[in-house]
Amino acid sequence: MNKAYTKLMTCLEYIKSRTDFKPEIGLILGSGLGALAEQVEKPIIIDYSDIPGFPVSTVPGHQGRFVMGYLGTAPVIVMQGRVHYYEGYPIEDVVLPTRLMGLLGIKTLFLTNASGGIDAEFEAGDFMMITDHVLSFFPNPLIGENIDELGTRFPDMTRVYDKELCDIISGTASALNITLRSGVYAQLTGPSFETPAEIQMFKLLGISAVGMSTACEAVVARHMGVRVCGISCVCNKAAGISPTPLSHQEVMEASAKAAPLFKQLITKSVENIHLSLKED
Repeated sequence: MNKAYTKLMTCLEYIKSRTDFKPEIGLILGSGLGALAEQVEKPIIIDYSDIPGFPVSTVPGHQGRFVMGYLGTAPVIVMQGRVHYYEGYPIEDVVLPTRLMGLLGIKTLFLTNASGGIDAEFEAGDFMMITDHVLSFFPNPLIGENIDELGTRFPDMTRVYDKELCDIISGTASALNITLRSGVYAQLTGPSFETPAEIQMFKLLGISAVGMSTACEAVVARHMGVRVCGISCVCNKAAGISPTPLSHQEVMEASAKAAPLFKQLITKSVENIHLSLKED
């Protein structure tokens, strides 16, 4: 049996030994955005460090635990912090949590992150709905032996970010009078921030924001047939656009400032997605 799949099954058995909760929507919270997990009602909390073989977050702003429960009436599983490729984990470990949520039964994966803005109109604290992504500068998480139990060898990626879900999020933002921009996101390896020359290249490619997570998780979710949507919190202007040197502290401060509106937008969007799933 595939080694990555064996580890995945071990993690799944442990979660099932702790709870029989069945989540409908998975939510991954990016740097500085973890406070949303405190909104979950009737929480069931499982620390990553308690799950056999599970990768543990090492980055400030990523608490490192699953929180299961309800956002409004929606049954959710929230990743309060993710793991990154730059932490030294193999790519199959980076995407293991996403695959685990898929096996736990989620129908939708809602991705969030902190990013650097390339679009000239973006300001720190803006929200960007991800309409597509570029993963060409990052290892594809499906390289290697295909796990047939999860999906096909050559999955289609024509529409990774589900149009119906994007429409729901856009409508929710309008109803809440929250400005929501949209654009293409590129995932890079990190941990160093990009050079100004790299940012100029990405700008020429039509990329609106860059970060160090998210797209690889979207790919494995689509591989499993899970619907995907995502919002990026633009926490700074990217290198060469920002007048000051970039730092993780700046990212944390900007995401904390945006957190109240972020929580409002994500919570209501999740509730509206849940209602649309019930109608389906």
